[in-house]
Amino acid sequence: MLEEPEGKLSRLPAFELKEPVTPEEVNIDPARLNRVNTIIEGQIVKGAFPGAVLLIARQGKIIKHESYGMAMETPNSREMTLSTIFDLASLTKVLVTTPLALMLSERGLWELCDPVQEFLPQFRENGRAEVTIGHLLTHTSGLPAWANLFQEQGKDQVLEQIYEIPLLYRPGERVIYSDLGFILLGEAIERVASKPLDQLAQEWLFEPLGMESAMFNPPSYLRSRIAPTEDDPGRGGVLIGQVHDENAWALGGIAGHAGLFSTADALSIYAQMLLNRGIYQDKRILSSRSVELMTSLQTEGLNKQRGLGWLLPGSKTVAAGALMSPQSFGHTGFTGTSLWIDPYYGLIVILLTNRIHPHRERGAHKINKIRASIHNSVVEAITPNKTP
Repeated sequence: MLEEPEGKLSRLPAFELKEPVTPEEVNIDPARLNRVNTIIEGQIVKGAFPGAVLLIARQGKIIKHESYGMAMETPNSREMTLSTIFDLASLTKVLVTTPLALMLSERGLWELCDPVQEFLPQFRENGRAEVTIGHLLTHTSGLPAWANLFQEQGKDQVLEQIYEIPLLYRPGERVIYSDLGFILLGEAIERVASKPLDQLAQEWLFEPLGMESAMFNPPSYLRSRIAPTEDDPGRGGVLIGQVHDENAWALGGIAGHAGLFSTADALSIYAQMLLNRGIYQDKRILSSRSVELMTSLQTEGLNKQRGLGWLLPGSKTVAAGALMSPQSFGHTGFTGTSLWIDPYYGLIVILLTNRIHPHRERGAHKINKIRASIHNSVVEAITPNKTP
């Protein structure tokens, strides 16, 4: 049996991800680990997604980085590669917006208990004045999950619509996973920092970490590396390098809830920084306290378990699987992307798929159950009684 995880976060060394090693070097059974190949290849045959890139790391070492299937099916065919760039969709929330919000707090530019209306003055009527930055980060603002905002093009018009949307619950009363809240959070970050979100992400996160392939609005010369998403006749056909999320598109491709593109290896650097409690290559990116707040329970007694931005394992967290430790945390994206991190086991599992190419009806396949199967297989492959 695997050793049972205990209470406190493991204090892992500040690893830097190196060249891939064999699974045995980090106490992983390679034969059992390779069951993930059967899962992914089987789901490609079933039509769950055209292709995928999987990256698994343990104790700061990459033990599996493989591509499967096709990056593009139409209008041309193209194989998936390790350097394929994906539209990460809602992973933007935890890769960009959440850390930037905490960096502003670390710099003394706001507190998480500050009302949103201090930074977005129009967001104040009908109970909205009680909504704090922390409520947005934990999805407890009371805002609905989503609204059709993309009939209006332009940030001001989109924000005006959100300011008028009624709250469904009082702030702090219930978790409702809300794109709208993170759109507001992204706008508030820009106003406080006096810089666009993409520029902040580049200067405060991607450049210090060396995440060269992480970006908003990828340039056209990268089209041959980008996994397409949906065939959208209203936007000119198959989307390649244009953000899929319609509301993010209406905001110019840069938003707090969606819009980030990246490869799996760039995501692994960010994930390892979190496992290192905010440090990578001897650089302090986030304080250890910020990492702890992001990845520990902030919604005690409510209907879902969330940290700041991140999803935590619980009875309703299907994507986590059954074997990740209680210390684990993760997030998913509508386009078919996911990142799950487990400090107890020193694990990073990144699964990037293009499940909505060329149409979103592929979403009928239970992507969260596929993610869970992969996570379970990875943890089950850890050599018994040799956990860190």
